Amino acid sequence: MVFDQPLAVPPADGLGFATSWPVRTGDVAPDNRLRLDGITRYLQDIGSDNLDASELADLDPLWIVRRTVIDVVRPALWPDRIHLRRWCSGLSTRWSAMRVQLTSEKGALIETEGFWINISPDTGMPTRISDKGIALLSRTTDEHRLKWRPWLGGPPPEDDGTDARFHLRSTDLDPMGHVNNAAYWHAVEDHLVARPDLLAGPHRAVLEYNAPITGGEDVHVRATQDAESMSLWFLVGGEVRAVARVSGIDHY
Repeated sequence: MVFDQPLAVPPADGLGFATSWPVRTGDVAPDNRLRLDGITRYLQDIGSDNLDASELADLDPLWIVRRTVIDVVRPALWPDRIHLRRWCSGLSTRWSAMRVQLTSEKGALIETEGFWINISPDTGMPTRISDKGIALLSRTTDEHRLKWRPWLGGPPPEDDGTDARFHLRSTDLDPMGHVNNAAYWHAVEDHLVARPDLLAGPHRAVLEYNAPITGGEDVHVRATQDAESMSLWFLVGGEVRAVARVSGIDHY
């Protein structure tokens, strides 16, 4: 099953972009665990820092994420310091898979991968990565035929009357007027309160974004679960804008 496939292994030491910072109290749960939305903000921040530190900031400045994969092997707990390493694990002419490995001074290990699409600032549509951009990204991968394959396809279950309202705040919106990627994970964290078993061991959390959610839209979350996993659908007028799933993993 695609959902369970292992992420690409790291490249040789010294390759990729690396940085670090302390775990912040605003990113942790009451048990001091670094939350999924906090991890996603870290992924966005290192992505921005990586762009600023490379020629991509001028050549390919605008990217949107299509899928985020977070494998929490050993959670990060506050207080701690997170070390992040980012590299490309696959690309095509218009998108790339960007891996970020998070480790910490106290032994945390979180493996992530984002499917990022290069967007034209002029048209707002997917566009070809510059030749220099492809050369830069290719330093850590030989995969140049990356294809988009959804991991969380299929329609949502029938409405059983238990959908939860997803209240949007003005602070949830990004510069494009879309709900920020990290904000979706607030709903996932809310539902995980009732599923501490999913957080007790290594677990994978995946969120796929089908279409943007904008300010003022009426958003509902439909949830299903079984003994091994939990799935959420973000719905606007019956249209699936995003899908999330959290499940245990055993390949680490």
